[in-house]
Amino acid sequence: MSFLDIDVTATTLFDVVRCTGPDASICGGWYRSIGERTYRVAMPLLAEDLLLLALDDESGKAIVDSITLPRALAGAVLLELALAGVVLLDEEGMKGKKGRVVVGGTAPTDPLLADSVALLGGRKPMKPAAAIEKLSKNLRDVVLERVVANGWVREERGKVLGLFPTRRWPAVDESHERQVRSDLYSVLVDGVTPSPHTAALISLLSATKLAPKVFPDVDKKRITKRAKEISEGEWAGKAVRQAVDAVNTAIIVAVAVPAVVASS
Repeated sequence: MSFLDIDVTATTLFDVVRCTGPDASICGGWYRSIGERTYRVAMPLLAEDLLLLALDDESGKAIVDSITLPRALAGAVLLELALAGVVLLDEEGMKGKKGRVVVGGTAPTDPLLADSVALLGGRKPMKPAAAIEKLSKNLRDVVLERVVANGWVREERGKVLGLFPTRRWPAVDESHERQVRSDLYSVLVDGVTPSPHTAALISLLSATKLAPKVFPDVDKKRITKRAKEISEGEWAGKAVRQAVDAVNTAIIVAVAVPAVVASS
């Protein structure tokens, strides 16, 4: 089996096949095939997987509110960059105050991640909460464009009472989301040890309290507890562990403050 690199922007041209079994380490987990030639492609982003889980497959509507979703997606981007070693928390205060998000390492080639790094790479490193707020602007629409381009959902526009515009994104090709759900179920219910990608995704589900909504047939207390255990587990190195804790806290606070204001 031969492998050729292919630009991530071209990956929507071909059918996705997930590499499993003994050859999984060779092909890097994800590839696309045309005849006898196999092209290596980037694994779907955490933000893409999270958005698919946050959309109801039939209605195409989000199962999470408009305050939580963009901030959760921003948290997913931050964790993606942390897993790749592109950002970290400056706990020693080497570049200013402690606990700021610092950009470093190899610049990502993915357009969304590259744009995010550009936003974070200003003169003054930001707190995780500020970074999430900055990244969340228009992020939902950007990620929606990607999952539509991948053929996983389609956009449908309409109007309520003939006046108010609406948009929804029902599922088209559910194969990728089914695999994501299967991976999550294996960890959350069957107790399988998660990959870093799946563990990071679970940490986001825990912070947003989405796990019971994603798996409504599983006991709520059980799956919530398991998601929290994974979120707080030792599945990543120290730098990523710090990023996970900071991102989860920032999401919880960002979502809670508007809710408190609205109820007061």
